[in-house]
Amino acid sequence: MASPFRRTSGGVCAPKGFIANAVSAGIKNPDAERLDLALIYSENPCVAAGTFTTNRIKAAPVRVSQAHLRDRDIQAILVNSGNANACTGVEGIQDARLTARTVAKQLGLRQAQVAVCSTGVIGLPMPMVRITPQLEPLVEGLDRKKGSDVAQAIMTSDTTQKEIAISMRINDYKVKIGACAKGAGMICPSMATMLCFITTDANIGKTSLDKAVHDAVENSFNRITIDGDMSTNDSVVVLANGQSGMPRIKHNSKEYRLFRESLEFIMLEMAKALVRDGERVTKFVTVKVQGAKTYNDAKKVAEAVANSALVKSSWNGNDPNWGRIIHAVGYSRAMIREELIDIHIGSKAACIGGMEASTPMDELRKRVAKDKFQITIDLHLGEAEYTVYTSDMSPEYIDFNRSEYAYWKQARKDGLTKQ
Repeated sequence: MASPFRRTSGGVCAPKGFIANAVSAGIKNPDAERLDLALIYSENPCVAAGTFTTNRIKAAPVRVSQAHLRDRDIQAILVNSGNANACTGVEGIQDARLTARTVAKQLGLRQAQVAVCSTGVIGLPMPMVRITPQLEPLVEGLDRKKGSDVAQAIMTSDTTQKEIAISMRINDYKVKIGACAKGAGMICPSMATMLCFITTDANIGKTSLDKAVHDAVENSFNRITIDGDMSTNDSVVVLANGQSGMPRIKHNSKEYRLFRESLEFIMLEMAKALVRDGERVTKFVTVKVQGAKTYNDAKKVAEAVANSALVKSSWNGNDPNWGRIIHAVGYSRAMIREELIDIHIGSKAACIGGMEASTPMDELRKRVAKDKFQITIDLHLGEAEYTVYTSDMSPEYIDFNRSEYAYWKQARKDGLTKQ
């Protein structure tokens, strides 16, 4: 069956009415020239929806943006990399509000119409002395051709920028959806540190957009894990400005289903891109659990396997160690029967009925040695299934994450910390 949409260029600026910009504020390092402060703006009023981290420790920008989204619809997104503005107390909230208020004034918006997002080091105050002077040029440089600059500016430990845009026909109207995302570490389901910003010129109501976003996130960003750590800053914000000229999409209509399918495609592509760019990962692994008695049982098993450090380490060593997989199944707290469990690596059986299969070890090793493969676990207890996208874990991951001392050293120079 042919896809209902095609890829196009432009990222978050692909849909009509959206412009963007990114500048260098030297947030993490004043001597660096990399882009680290970005703005996405709709020239027309928007309907907005979003989801945020379920971590009980929430960064200041998450708290501010959640409040803004409840108060009225967002029309602009201000985002920085290099500093998470998390665990920064009242000062952090004030800094987030100040940046939103400053940008809103320049755009002729209310403060609550600007979402604020941050990503970077936790626990350091924002270097406002470098950020504030860059807000005016950030607004002045807004342009239709700056979508890729935003994708670049939000990167932290990412090695590649992540953006996508698609075009489709809803009845006789051309509709576009654009997105950019960041994330490479601290990625775990339940709003696996990741940010994603999505724009569309579709005409859709608040209730319908909320539902579509919730469903799409559940089937994308909530199904990825790299290291089992959940960030304080995770945010997905979607803006729809209706500039395609189409009539309002009716909830649960065929037009709504097409829009939701397209939104989920966008999010899943971004989610998979995060896993592929995981910190020092070498493999992209799909863990599919089927034959579970309940949906929750399938989810428990898939996440237990996908987050197991032992399992992920064996994948990194090209070791098809199904014993580590089945032991994770056992502690997942799902309903299982050991003698019914089958495990396949790629198309080859590694475990049948809870015991070693007859597949030669060399054949299994060939599958695990690939940079992309699937683990299928069949519990043979029902019809429920669940899929998680994950990675291996390498020695380089540990080395990469051993120290953030350089950031604190710069913060001490800035007078932001005594340490």
